[in-house]
Amino acid sequence: MVPEFAINYRKLERSVELSGKSQSTLTNYARCLSHMVLYFGCSPLELDREQVLDYLHFQKRQHKTPSNSFFKHTVYGLRYLYRIYDLPGHRVALPSIEQPKKLPVVLSRKEVKLLLKTPKLQKHRLLLALLYGCGLRNAELRNLHIKDVDMDRKQLHIRQGKGRKDRYVPLCDLLIRGIQTYLASEHPVQWLFNGNDKSGRPVALSPNGVQWVVKQARQHSGILKEVTTHSLRHTYATHLLEMGMDIMGLKDLLGHVDIRTTMVYLYVSRRSERAVFSPLEKLYRPQ
Repeated sequence: MVPEFAINYRKLERSVELSGKSQSTLTNYARCLSHMVLYFGCSPLELDREQVLDYLHFQKRQHKTPSNSFFKHTVYGLRYLYRIYDLPGHRVALPSIEQPKKLPVVLSRKEVKLLLKTPKLQKHRLLLALLYGCGLRNAELRNLHIKDVDMDRKQLHIRQGKGRKDRYVPLCDLLIRGIQTYLASEHPVQWLFNGNDKSGRPVALSPNGVQWVVKQARQHSGILKEVTTHSLRHTYATHLLEMGMDIMGLKDLLGHVDIRTTMVYLYVSRRSERAVFSPLEKLYRPQ
């Protein structure tokens, strides 16, 4: 244990929480900085320019690419720590992180229908349908409480999404019927999708739990594309654009702060004229 880093961590924790950043931000920064501490046996603030650059070079070579999340969070964590201690740059110019210029993986409507009908469990089918039908992030799905489902107004209340922002997304009739059937048969407690802790008590579903459902559905469906939870969000956005939704409306539904983040879907969508609120409706409408 390095006493100096324990102090660093407490200040990091305080700053992250006061700034409204997510718990995952603190976890990622602290995890990567603690690796540096174990590697050198001292606080990152005690390292000189050459030591920091050598370590970053080691990480880049080990992980092959500077866009790797571990390398990225190490750089961002150092920058954040330097800012807390009012040490801009702190004797070293940290490398910039080049953002990969990749277009998102988007499923066809036929592939979505295949994916949705693959799981045997009703819970898993509904989980996939909400990821696609409402464009939810993994954390947003896991944090859904039963009270967040407004059947009468046909809306889903997303609480404290990315950037600590609340928003509402529309629920189509298919999703409402699916949720009603699921609630009547499964009787979840507090969260819409329960997991269990070591003692068997209901807790929010874990991130890995959601990812496992998507992975299993992809494998058993025979879909060859690399499908993740975020792929269904990408597909939701792309299909809505193709059905006529305007880019600003899509930005609000996705909870994006910057319109430039939403603009990427213009590159992968095939536009049509009809505007609807949920792409799930069109899946089962006669052609």
